[in-house]
Amino acid sequence: MKELRSIPAAPNALPVAGHLVPLLRNPLSFLLSLPVCGELVRIRVGPLTVVVICDPELTRQALIDDRIFDKGGPFFDRVAEVLGNALISCPYSSHRRLRRLAQPAFHSGRFPGYAQAMTSCIDEVTGSWRAGEDIDVNAEAMTITSKITTTALFSDTLPPAGFGQLHDDITTVFDGFYQRMLLLPPLDRLPTPGNRAYLRARARLRSTCDQIIAQRRADGADHGDLLSALIAARDPEDGGRGMTDAEISDAIPTFFLAGTESTASVLAWALDLLARHPEIEQRLHTEVDSVLCGAPATHADLPRLTLTARIITETLRLYPPGWILTRTVTADTRLGGHLLPAGTSLAYSPYLIHHRPDLYDQPETFDPDRWDRDRPQPPRQALIPFGTGARKCIGDTFAMTQATLALATITARWRLEHLPGQKVRPALGAALRPRELRMRAMPRIATLTPAAHSSQHNP
Repeated sequence: MKELRSIPAAPNALPVAGHLVPLLRNPLSFLLSLPVCGELVRIRVGPLTVVVICDPELTRQALIDDRIFDKGGPFFDRVAEVLGNALISCPYSSHRRLRRLAQPAFHSGRFPGYAQAMTSCIDEVTGSWRAGEDIDVNAEAMTITSKITTTALFSDTLPPAGFGQLHDDITTVFDGFYQRMLLLPPLDRLPTPGNRAYLRARARLRSTCDQIIAQRRADGADHGDLLSALIAARDPEDGGRGMTDAEISDAIPTFFLAGTESTASVLAWALDLLARHPEIEQRLHTEVDSVLCGAPATHADLPRLTLTARIITETLRLYPPGWILTRTVTADTRLGGHLLPAGTSLAYSPYLIHHRPDLYDQPETFDPDRWDRDRPQPPRQALIPFGTGARKCIGDTFAMTQATLALATITARWRLEHLPGQKVRPALGAALRPRELRMRAMPRIATLTPAAHSSQHNP
């Protein structure tokens, strides 16, 4: 587009592939190299030109004005393949209605019940670990968050075999997001093993969701879970109309994406970071020992788990699950003094913003205390792991709650140690998670019974 020529281009584009090589080989380093080129930078993904927003204030402007900077672009085209017209992928024209319908499911009054299910699932998984056992941290974190999300969504509707299939399909689909984002048509339709596995899992996932909804409609009972809340929701601004089965079927994988893959990645990174920073780990042990006394963390414990929450926030800064996202320009507009014609593909990166040295002192350093309220805080546009504006993640409190409860419970009972010679690197999928992170589980303290935990809270 001629109008984009005022925007500087990233160097070293290849004639046909553009910047596909660095985007596939080391995309995080590539993203961090872009701000020196300008506030907005053009890159090429094969034949497609994408404008990357590198400035925090311009990123905030684009996220706030979600009518002009609407959902779309390579990433969300792939998201829409799986999620359809869901909250995370729908256009501006339908977002407000879907948001109103989903909001009651995330009312603050529901969180004690959600947290009770979280505590039970976390206790079940971490209670199965054995002293000295080498565990796959990503897999265990995914098991925890999948059980929590399944329980919150479906209560007791899904049998164990169904849970296992759903977990496998979601993992396959979400793992394929980033690579498929860079596979422009017709490459995304080639019958490769990866494409075939992705398409099979996607079709089975949608079929599973449709079956569960049909069963619940026939049941007619309120199970006190997210699915019941979605079925019962009515929009007073739309004549009291509720969600269609197709809209609910679109919503279910959305909540799984946010509740499983994203939160599991944060939990895994937090455990890795603590093992690399023993002085912070020791301070966390002091906090959880004092608050929990060896019992699993509960909703009532959250106000006193302040360091735990700061560790989660700092982990979200360093390794935001949604590390690159896209938008599309719906009408000719200006951003940062540059004309962006309708149809322009934009990308923004919370990872890039969170690692800017002008926003954070020593941005590569793991420092949970930078979120201590008694210290000066970074500007509001400096931290965007959940986005901002009207399209900020509806499940942000749900995610923070389960990550905090899980980290507190794990570190109260276990100390996870890196295996000798292990180098932890990011793996790029729907979320930014550590690649092949295996750690040794060493017990810290004897587990108290629930009755003992209750007595500690109610002397």
